[in-house]
Amino acid sequence: MTIPIRPPSPEKSSNLAFAFFLLGGQKRADIRTFYRFCRLVDDIADAPDISRQEKSDFLENWATAFATRNYSLLPSDLAELIQRRALDPELFLEIIRGVASDLSTIRYQTFTELREYCWRVASAVGLISIRIFECKAPQSHAYAEILGIALQLTNILRDVGEDAHLGRIYLPEEDLARFGVTRNALLQRKAEPGFTKLMRFEAQRARSFFSEARAALPSKDYMNLLPAEIMRSMYETLLTAMEKDGFKTLTRRYTLSHFQKLFCSAKVLLFPTRFTKICVLAPRPHR
Repeated sequence: MTIPIRPPSPEKSSNLAFAFFLLGGQKRADIRTFYRFCRLVDDIADAPDISRQEKSDFLENWATAFATRNYSLLPSDLAELIQRRALDPELFLEIIRGVASDLSTIRYQTFTELREYCWRVASAVGLISIRIFECKAPQSHAYAEILGIALQLTNILRDVGEDAHLGRIYLPEEDLARFGVTRNALLQRKAEPGFTKLMRFEAQRARSFFSEARAALPSKDYMNLLPAEIMRSMYETLLTAMEKDGFKTLTRRYTLSHFQKLFCSAKVLLFPTRFTKICVLAPRPHR
């Protein structure tokens, strides 16, 4: 008997098309299979129509399959991918643990605690992805881990308002206190005087991880990592859009237009160097 599966959210797959269009047929099929798993477990945590206990049971079923290496419980395409690519089941477990933590009250006292969460839900995804991309250089592991932190921090900044609506505050408590921002105000989606300074501080932290990722990018695997570099370019551009607009993320959801995504993709292809500046385009807030 396989794990019961809820259909994934379709909108979460659209942004990935720009990053994965360069991949060959089998790689593209494999990364889509893997990201379908990521969307499935992520959608479980966010599903409004099932109880917390049901969500926990869903995720526990997934975790049991990986912990016991009983891949017969998994969808056949995912099971086949794991065995053919020799993917590490422990990384899948880390992803599930990260998603499962969203079922509890979200409260991270320090950035160290938040970084562990980011590693689970983003860096572990990157480490599995580079296996599918067939990266060989040891530095690619560091690149994937660091870039994962940067991408997830950017997600957190973009989704502050939406997460607050769900009762989730990912920003570290120590940072809230530093800038005089209260948890209750964020949950009510009210921007206190220190909110913008807090967001600029967190954005600079994300920028430092993006810089680290660029520095770790191995030339040997550059072509294999082009999809990741496209993701980096798009997310850095998204971060810039939020900064230029004053971080109105409590009431807006920032996205990139189709043209902006194409522009960032073309930039990575036309200027293949870790030292190029990111593309900066006008923000496209989505209310």
